[in-house]
Amino acid sequence: MSNESSGGFSHLNETGQPAMVDISGKLDTYRIAIAESRVFLPQVVRDQFQGHDIQTRKGGVFQTAIIAGIMAAKKTPELIPLCHTLLLDGCDVNIQLEDSEAVIRCTVKTTGKTGVEMEALTGASIAALTIYDMCKALTQEMVIRETKLISKTGGKHDYTR
Repeated sequence: MSNESSGGFSHLNETGQPAMVDISGKLDTYRIAIAESRVFLPQVVRDQFQGHDIQTRKGGVFQTAIIAGIMAAKKTPELIPLCHTLLLDGCDVNIQLEDSEAVIRCTVKTTGKTGVEMEALTGASIAALTIYDMCKALTQEMVIRETKLISKTGGKHDYTR
């Protein structure tokens, strides 16, 4: 199926209905995607930092968000209907406090026929939501400001923001 028949959207078939992209003819390549989410943390949250994390009754906020991000990346095809199930070679979630924001970077790697952008974006997003969940007892003024793809390599086209 060509994209032209579906108006340029790869997840639509010739009749405009949703379809999983057929990757059976593609070759395996090494692929990496990096995504970022940013969470604005009001002063009341930032005041709770000790070392490199916030400790709560639920545990370390960033530590828990890292685990949640990795778990989410692995479950992406269960959450996003037309994503392929991929064997991930690696997933790394890093969270840093920069000024008033928690900056989350999720890097996902695979060797396969399709990319891992959605896995990286899902991992970063769920890590951001986990930070919000764990800190909401302090304030609900947190804002998940943006989630974006930073880069992807492998496959037909590489991309860097």
